[in-house]
Amino acid sequence: MIAIIDYGVGNLFSLKSSFAAIGEEAFATGDPDIIRKADKLILPGVGAFEDASLKLKESGMAGIIKEEVSSGKPLLGICLGMQLLFEKSLEYGEHEGLGLIKGVVKPMEGLISPELKVPHIGWNPLIIKKEHPLFSRINNGDCVYFVHSFFADECEEAVIATAEYDKELTAAVAKDNVCGCQFHPEKSGDVGLNILRAFCKEM
Repeated sequence: MIAIIDYGVGNLFSLKSSFAAIGEEAFATGDPDIIRKADKLILPGVGAFEDASLKLKESGMAGIIKEEVSSGKPLLGICLGMQLLFEKSLEYGEHEGLGLIKGVVKPMEGLISPELKVPHIGWNPLIIKKEHPLFSRINNGDCVYFVHSFFADECEEAVIATAEYDKELTAAVAKDNVCGCQFHPEKSGDVGLNILRAFCKEM
């Protein structure tokens, strides 16, 4: 069973539908008992880092996530959920993340060409940097769907894929049983479904 962690800031319906499409049982839940019983965890997220980080702490989910990860349970963070895996974010101030992966979330504005729009919205090919079980069912250059204004930096050891938007930006990371996608697998067609299949079957 897969627990999609519900802490008030996620696109839960799309994720549940994607797991149903690949024949996997997934529940959106904020119940600590269900989260502890789950085989794998998904940390979704849309919106502002500060708000999401506060909700994780206030709900008690931050501590539960850390406990479950330390026990070896696989965790996949998606979009803002990936950004929350890092030590901190510089999104409108400085805000503490979960600290599961070394790195800092920074704004794209000022880094990329002013001719390109922020947020970055659209399909981009993945540049796979390291072999990883998450990518066992897709190919280098397969396209996935992004919606973001901030990106993970200072996390070179964990980067397993990038995508080019004027510069190569972090697209996916992994450290031990924790991984994250800046893009949305649940909105990335067959490629995204194959990434979710790999997470379910091979992690």
